[in-house]
Amino acid sequence: MAALRGKVAVVTGSTSGIGLGIARALGGAGADLMLNGFGDKAAIEALRKELAGQYKVRVGYDGADLSKPAEVRSLIGHAASELGGVDILVNNAGIQHVAPVEEFPDDKWDAVIAINLSADFHAIKAALPHMRQRGWGRIVNIASAHGLVASTSKVAYVTAKHGVVGMTKVVALETAGTAITCNAICPGWVLTPLVQKQIDDLARREKLPEGEAKRRLLAEKQPSGDFVTTDQIGALALYLCSDAAAQIRGAAISIDGGWTAQ
Repeated sequence: MAALRGKVAVVTGSTSGIGLGIARALGGAGADLMLNGFGDKAAIEALRKELAGQYKVRVGYDGADLSKPAEVRSLIGHAASELGGVDILVNNAGIQHVAPVEEFPDDKWDAVIAINLSADFHAIKAALPHMRQRGWGRIVNIASAHGLVASTSKVAYVTAKHGVVGMTKVVALETAGTAITCNAICPGWVLTPLVQKQIDDLARREKLPEGEAKRRLLAEKQPSGDFVTTDQIGALALYLCSDAAAQIRGAAISIDGGWTAQ
């Protein structure tokens, strides 16, 4: 499991949820890690030490605010200076806001687009020169089932994730003659803090037990009736970083329990 030994991976939004699952998968394969995300400083430091000890890899942390382009660029620079380069970039960080279009706050639109879409662009732009210099690279953008289909009341999120899928294709074409690949993963419902909030909101709004709110959320979109797990997404990201995936370029790969097959 040392296929990525000597590689450096930057994973945004990796202090919890999908990003942490991906960081664990890449660390388990030997990649050094640059974590990023918000949270309690002591808890993040404990996580950093845990990953370093468990996987015997170097693990750094950068608290860059991804809504700010300069901080995104600084994150990539920090990884390169502390860990020696950037070979793998996983753009995972995201936020959500739910409201009908005519009620959607302007500031929420700006924030969702900044973090879910523009941050990916700034990170890719900063990381590509490092990958070209090293003659190898993997860019994995965490899009969403909402990068392929839409839902009501999620105009900013759906717009951003569709944009991520389009950006993925452009970057894949621009790197097609190199050993750098760019692909997107499109998860359905994953039980992360972001989705738990939607479950809690549904339970409160409809006066439902949490279990029933979960069932109803899944039944609405995901035919399998089960959540996608962060371990499953981590395994898929790891595959996209492998030599076996060298000719997967510009793909938007669904992992959604059948959501987009309907």
